[in-house]
Amino acid sequence: MELSSSAFSHGGEMPRRCTCEGEDLAPPLRWSAVPPNAASLALIVDDPDAPDPAKPQRTWVHWVVVDIPPSAGGLDGEGRSLPAGSRDGTNDWKRAGYGGPCPPIGRHRYFFKLYALDIALPGMSQPTKAELEQAMKGHVLAEAVLMGTYQKQG
Repeated sequence: MELSSSAFSHGGEMPRRCTCEGEDLAPPLRWSAVPPNAASLALIVDDPDAPDPAKPQRTWVHWVVVDIPPSAGGLDGEGRSLPAGSRDGTNDWKRAGYGGPCPPIGRHRYFFKLYALDIALPGMSQPTKAELEQAMKGHVLAEAVLMGTYQKQG
């Protein structure tokens, strides 16, 4: 699978509008080459550099999305709704939906990880990353990763 965004390139800087210093809008995402036998897609966005890239102590979860239809082709982002049937999970701010980069110090990396699954996960209302990873075990057909960076400007 391939995962990309029109807002930033792999390894490039994420735009301010997608961060806490801007409108905190999810970036648009597009994917291709989803396995034909995929029943659903799942997305995890996290930052392994929290709180300080020089001394990371934890991975901060910014977004979890489950039951994305394989035919969706992407997420529009920019504050638009998710494809029908998709649901937001719970991020590390203990809320559903996207929470953009807001690094307290230094330049952080943000990993957008898309998984093609051989099952749907309708019983999971607002899963955390850990709950989703547990449910996905043994069901991942393919994975794609897009990484963006951000450092506070203000």
